[in-house]
Amino acid sequence: MNIRPLIASTAAACALTASMAMADTGTLKMRFVLDTDNAPKLDLIDPNKDVDFCGKHDIPNEKLIVDPASKGIKNVLVYVYTGRGGTKLDDVPAKNETHELANDECRFQPHYVIAQTGDTLKITNPDPVGHNANLNFFANKAENLMIPAGAEKEVALEKPEPAAIPVECNIHPWMKAYVVVLEHPYAAVSGEDGTLTIEGIPTGEVMFRVSHEAGKIDEVKIGGSKESWRRSRFELDIQPGMNDLGDVLVPGDALSAD
Repeated sequence: MNIRPLIASTAAACALTASMAMADTGTLKMRFVLDTDNAPKLDLIDPNKDVDFCGKHDIPNEKLIVDPASKGIKNVLVYVYTGRGGTKLDDVPAKNETHELANDECRFQPHYVIAQTGDTLKITNPDPVGHNANLNFFANKAENLMIPAGAEKEVALEKPEPAAIPVECNIHPWMKAYVVVLEHPYAAVSGEDGTLTIEGIPTGEVMFRVSHEAGKIDEVKIGGSKESWRRSRFELDIQPGMNDLGDVLVPGDALSAD
């Protein structure tokens, strides 16, 4: 029996299935830019606790980070909004992944952790000084965990949260991060140049929510036209393949590091 036609037929069917799956999803790309001539300067924190260790490191004030050359805004969060009036999604199977949030050089790293329900948050402390992680959850159990030097703790993320949840260190009050827990994986935060990409989004009308810790992003300019994102939400007709919004200009006075 010649199995080559069978193999070829199976391979073609798999390729067609993969192609159809790709055609049913889209990718959203956008770059957030602060619409100002003078990007705010990134300040450094002057630590007042465990100075012998923390004072050795440059600790940035991460509330508002803007690239001085491109004016790109870092740490803008965008995700598919499924709350009241939002998009209804099919159930997305849990991936049961583990995400690390490190107390590293007297700052939380990374600044944002994006997780899906069923995932685990592992909080580590590679520093030689003790830290704590105060997790101000709404839906999941709130935790205030002591993390001694070299130790780690794990937290189960069982329920979606209504917004980005702040994580604070009560020992070192300048330390702050955010944990985003969603029932789906369609979320991203912008990088150094303000760009973010969300892949695998179901096609059709999709509601998104945008947030930044330094203020509201609800009045923007895209392609020279002003848009009002009421309640920091915007709706897009996601097409198969790439959906590139280009630069999203945010008014210079909308965000503040103070």
